[in-house]
Amino acid sequence: MDHRLLKIIACPLCNGKFYYSKAQQELICKSDGLAFPIRNGIPVLIEVEARTLSIEEIYS
Repeated sequence: MDHRLLKIIACPLCNGKFYYSKAQQELICKSDGLAFPIRNGIPVLIEVEARTLSIEEIYS
């Protein structure tokens, strides 16, 4: 994941900042509690494709 991309893309729901999870290949939005997958190097920024974060993930 190109870190320059993280500076210009935002969560499609709240326009908040993303955090990158290299281990899980996801873009994390802690504000909405969602993790958007990255497939073949492309972020999938569709709400129905995102998984809900656990409470532990949100506050870690």
